[in-house]
Amino acid sequence: MKTIIGKRSHKAGLPPGSLVPVGPARDAKINLTVIDYDAGGFNQMEVERVEDCLPYRDTATVTWVNVDGVHDPELIRVLGEGFGLHPLTLEDIFNVDHRPKMEDFGDYLFVTLKMLYPGADGEEIVSEQISLAAGRNFVISFQEAPGDVFQPVRERLKKASGRIRSRGPDYLAYALIDAVVDQYFLILENLGETIESTEDDLIKGTEEGVLDSIYLLRREMVLLRRAIWPLREVIGGLEKSESELIDHSTRVYLRDLFDHYLTIIDAVEIFREMLSAMLDSYRSIISEKMNSVMKVLTIIATIFIPLTFIAGVYGMNFEHMPELKQPWGYPLVWLVMLALAGVMAVYFKRKKWM
Repeated sequence: MKTIIGKRSHKAGLPPGSLVPVGPARDAKINLTVIDYDAGGFNQMEVERVEDCLPYRDTATVTWVNVDGVHDPELIRVLGEGFGLHPLTLEDIFNVDHRPKMEDFGDYLFVTLKMLYPGADGEEIVSEQISLAAGRNFVISFQEAPGDVFQPVRERLKKASGRIRSRGPDYLAYALIDAVVDQYFLILENLGETIESTEDDLIKGTEEGVLDSIYLLRREMVLLRRAIWPLREVIGGLEKSESELIDHSTRVYLRDLFDHYLTIIDAVEIFREMLSAMLDSYRSIISEKMNSVMKVLTIIATIFIPLTFIAGVYGMNFEHMPELKQPWGYPLVWLVMLALAGVMAVYFKRKKWM
């Protein structure tokens, strides 16, 4: 995932509302997609010019404008001014490391949140900021790059399945946020399987690489929690908002979405506790193995202490040592040393020290 705080040094000293991208440099073409619908019709089109989106602001139908790419200040400025977006909103769209939040500007509601999906390697979690501006008859979604989790919403709009075509832009905004939250469940499911696999390796005694895996997972959980935790304010703010842009019937679905969010938060906290417990277990296992090694070395040293003493006594090379003249002195010393080592080994065994 991305670093916790993006580089903002090039924004220092600039006035509020300055459209300066914060995030990785991108040069890909920005794609504009317009979906215009109501209960009786559906129209989806790709547009080349941002000016082609502006006439849909005042239509009686619901319009969803999706922008793939936020690295063109002029395009975002023209689109934002055309739909009446505040300069601070446009600045937040460019700050792709922004904390998820919800703001009520009267004529529209602005929401930022993080879309998560597996990276190319299947292990690292990729985070992408999604910004939504929901007005009286339009929703504008801004993404960092092409590719999203909104295809099921597009299919429902196209096939007129469910109630989405008969509802307003507030319900569309809810559906988009719900699609992002549903993706969190898939991310957590894959992450849970990885954590369980790492835990099994730890229990089986496969310590090689386990510590690195635990630290990587802990880092993922920190950034995952940073992306998910602020959603409490976003969803709760939408549900409790007194804005006329949110219909009473939509608040019921927002409450259900908040319940889903609580389930996700519970899973995140459980995984964090599991990783902390795994780290403690790893340290305990390493400490126990070290203690076992030290125990064996201590027993060996203890057995050899008296043997070293006896060998030292008879290695002093004094001339007048009575035992040196005995024909059985050498084998007798060996016998005493072996007997002493055997007695000590039996004693340690009975004490369950070895």
